[in-house]
Amino acid sequence: MTTALASRAEPVHVGETATKPPGRWVRPAVFGLLAATALLYFWNLTASGYGNSFYAAAVQSGTQDWKAWLFGSLDAGNVLTVDKPPAALWVTTAFARLFGFSSFTVLAPQALMGVASVGLLYLTVKRTSGPIAGLFAGAALAVTPVAALMFKFNNPDALLTLLLIAGGYCTIRAIETASPRWLALAGVAIGFGFLTKMMQAFLVLPAFGLAYLVAAPASLGKRLLHLLGAVVAVVVSAGWFIALVDLWPTDSRPYIGGSDGDSLLELALGYNGLGRIFGMGGGVMVGGPGGSGGGNVGFGGESGLTRMFGASFGGEVSWLLPAALIGLVAGLWFTRRAAGTDRTRAALIVWGGWMLVTSLVFSFMSGIVHPYYAVALAPSIAAVVAISGTSLWRGRAHFAPRVFLSLMIAASAVWAYILLDRDADWLPTLRWIVVGLGLVTATVVLVGVPPARKLAAVVATVSVLTIGLGTTAYGIETASQSHSGSIPISGPSTGGERGMGMGMEEGSSAEIGAVLAATTTKWAAATSSSQSAANLELASGKSVIGIGGWSGGDPAPTLAEFQRYVENGDITYYVEGGRGGGPGGGSNEIAEWVAENFTATTVGEQTVYNLLS
Repeated sequence: MTTALASRAEPVHVGETATKPPGRWVRPAVFGLLAATALLYFWNLTASGYGNSFYAAAVQSGTQDWKAWLFGSLDAGNVLTVDKPPAALWVTTAFARLFGFSSFTVLAPQALMGVASVGLLYLTVKRTSGPIAGLFAGAALAVTPVAALMFKFNNPDALLTLLLIAGGYCTIRAIETASPRWLALAGVAIGFGFLTKMMQAFLVLPAFGLAYLVAAPASLGKRLLHLLGAVVAVVVSAGWFIALVDLWPTDSRPYIGGSDGDSLLELALGYNGLGRIFGMGGGVMVGGPGGSGGGNVGFGGESGLTRMFGASFGGEVSWLLPAALIGLVAGLWFTRRAAGTDRTRAALIVWGGWMLVTSLVFSFMSGIVHPYYAVALAPSIAAVVAISGTSLWRGRAHFAPRVFLSLMIAASAVWAYILLDRDADWLPTLRWIVVGLGLVTATVVLVGVPPARKLAAVVATVSVLTIGLGTTAYGIETASQSHSGSIPISGPSTGGERGMGMGMEEGSSAEIGAVLAATTTKWAAATSSSQSAANLELASGKSVIGIGGWSGGDPAPTLAEFQRYVENGDITYYVEGGRGGGPGGGSNEIAEWVAENFTATTVGEQTVYNLLS
């Protein structure tokens, strides 16, 4: 890790390995990694259909109306938006506009983002720790189960993860030469991360700022000035859209879904910000089963220090987390006396700080939290294991590095055994292979790696296999499954698709969709809740109002607005069903008004009112 540690085993400082001319094997290995990642993420991609119908319907609306694309409206008539900012929808809708709206064009952008994330993580880690570490980091990210899940699914988390890695890359580049331009670019990446999933993007900022403050080769005054410039870049790159929404006449744009006061900034600070952390909110549902300490896997399970290892998050992302924690401690200890600009330590602060802050926030959140959020944690874990593991391997001639390295291997093997044992009926012999191989390998490393190059290569290969075998198998299994609903889950299928969702059943939506497809009004129908509206939109190809938004608490449309739409002949049907009527929402009173003034008919098992009769 330090020059003193690595000098007897290797003539170059760990942080300088990136400057060595790459071997002939590097480029083919990188292409192989990217090709394998693409195969994993694109294979049988459309088996998940439209994935999360909520976001898929917003993409469809964006292909039908430019304003819907700009604001991320659920419906092409622009009554209200989804409950997230629209950056991820901008990308996916652009793809769908270019190549036509379909299951493939809805899901393919996320798969491309996954390949780009793996490649960019490789480039970032390579700069400080060499190509082997970069390849290991990229591969570890690719097969992390939650990454294999979310890079094949159309939630905003895929773009968020790519932007966070881009921020990390720019920060590493900025640290190398104390570059304010690269640091500002890191701020731009995080700002657009805010426009993807709001305040979750800011969790990496403490690590990025600390690493630059510690390691950039410039005076303290210049470092502080550069950090101030990066903060400005974050504010501008995130704030322009907030300003656009606030300045746009409210009667000419959709209601901001999930907010109490039709404000994107309030949405960021409330429902998608502090409400997620502390479980508080206004007129929208911010809690959930398990979110405040319950056992529901889809809502994070019990909060606390062990949540990342529990039944909810454990199988998603924690396979290498014990090794990463051990490696981070070792790395910071062995670089404690290194020069302030030491690149290995700077990299550990970037990725280790990202890992610690994100893990702690996810662990203690008492509002809405879902296991798939952990995809934003996966790059940092992969990077820390790769950087610390390769650095310790270079210092293997010394006993202390061997102790930490053997602990990383043993901890990975034992923890993989525990995680695999939670799905004991799936590949039951794998956990025994992993733990047996791991403990033997850890012992060999501790005693001393044979000096012969070929034998050392064998030990290194077996070590990597031991660390990565469990997560790779689980990741491949995850990628082979279809997923749907609003809460996709990693791991082996227990029958049916892997995911949880709410709203109208797809069978009912398909029957009604055939009826709605023949309509010619601005909105084919209205129904309670965005989830049900989304299913109807996808089934019919028409615009449907999701009264009350995601949780039924959005005051859009109001009863007066809905009555005006009906009076103008803008809506053909009202479809009963879904979920709604939350505080501040008008879905219940709209349903009552419709029932009092129009005649009900039945389509399939669903009650439908013709509002034009």
